[in-house]
Amino acid sequence: MTSHALHLLTGLRRSVAAGVIALFAIALLGNGAFAAEHAKAQAKTGLVEDSHHGHTHGPAGHPTAAKKFGYAYLTAYMFCLSLCLGALFIVILNHLFDAQWMIPIRRFLEHIACLLFPTMFILWIPIGYLAVDIYPWMSIDPDHDHALHAKAILFNKPAFYGVSCLLFLVWGFIAHGLRRASLAQDKDGAASHTRTMRRYAAGGIFLFAFSLTGAAIYWMKSLQHQFFSTMYGVVYFAGSVWVTAITTYWLLLYFKNRGDLKDVAREVTFHDCGKLFFAFTVFYAYIHFSQYFLIWNAAVPEETFWYVLRENGTWKWVGQLTIFGHFWFPFIFLLPIHRKLNFQAMSMMTGWAWLCHYMDLQFNIGPVLYPDGLSVGIYDVLSLGGILAVLIFMFSRAFNAHPPYPQRDPRIAEAMGVYIEPSSSKAAH
Repeated sequence: MTSHALHLLTGLRRSVAAGVIALFAIALLGNGAFAAEHAKAQAKTGLVEDSHHGHTHGPAGHPTAAKKFGYAYLTAYMFCLSLCLGALFIVILNHLFDAQWMIPIRRFLEHIACLLFPTMFILWIPIGYLAVDIYPWMSIDPDHDHALHAKAILFNKPAFYGVSCLLFLVWGFIAHGLRRASLAQDKDGAASHTRTMRRYAAGGIFLFAFSLTGAAIYWMKSLQHQFFSTMYGVVYFAGSVWVTAITTYWLLLYFKNRGDLKDVAREVTFHDCGKLFFAFTVFYAYIHFSQYFLIWNAAVPEETFWYVLRENGTWKWVGQLTIFGHFWFPFIFLLPIHRKLNFQAMSMMTGWAWLCHYMDLQFNIGPVLYPDGLSVGIYDVLSLGGILAVLIFMFSRAFNAHPPYPQRDPRIAEAMGVYIEPSSSKAAH
């Protein structure tokens, strides 16, 4: 590809990405403006109570400025956290299965995973500070709430802050341990570093599973502490890897066109990234449907109320977006093999996946404060934009400070499509 064509393609991709981001921002602001006008209309007509549902506010109470910002920030934070956790999972997966096709994407995923500590920990501080405004259970006496009393060992302030800090330490230990060994191998190529990374991955996969579930329970599920679901953490995990897989595809394309990964990013690498995205499209739908079906079939009040609340107002349409936008559209789109190698289409799919994943998190978090429908405004735009800006800056600094891909990994030649005759064969000749 000529330099002129490369710049043209890069510019086109940036234009498409900018267009998607602009449309996303306009949609968010438009929804916020609609919600504001709707609130003004209610105030003028003197409507204090919802005539259909018998309440004005959600479980979080009156939407004060602190709560509006807190819920917007929490949604944006969980979105960005899902990218970091998804990156950590794929890195662990690489070492567990010794997959050569992941070598080209491993280094920048290591950098994203290392954002979990200390960057994401520092960005979590506003959530910890506003926790009393965000989580209704923190203002409830357990003696007056049976559900909270039964879960008091989990839902109490010392446990909330203690477990939250422990989660970041676990993530930091795994992510930095893997990257440290990977960078050390760049220098001497010793096989001992490969064994070290495999040990981190073997133990880390269990720590990862428990810690991700803990984060989903404490930071999202506990917004409605009465809710029971053994699959909630798996749903968040599936969505996290889903959006990370397509983001990985786009980053691989970006760094290949920029020249950083042009020697290792092959057609099969993109195809494998597309297959991973396709696999988690199906897995996410399976897990989400399983949770819904089991709750619907059992019809236990401590579980069904969660979905009943999310069928009010415009939330039901956000739920439909999860069904058709999060599953059916990408599933049908990716069925033909050539679609996974259509760079322009897959770049646009990245923007679509980000939108669907963000709305999925809104579906989980928003109804607690806004029970009558989706309400997105300036706090949401500032929170998501601000956190992403910090993460992009820290990621860029790390990426530019180290080699763009593992230099002496035992499978680097295979990843590049180069055959190297084993030394034993040479000796035989």
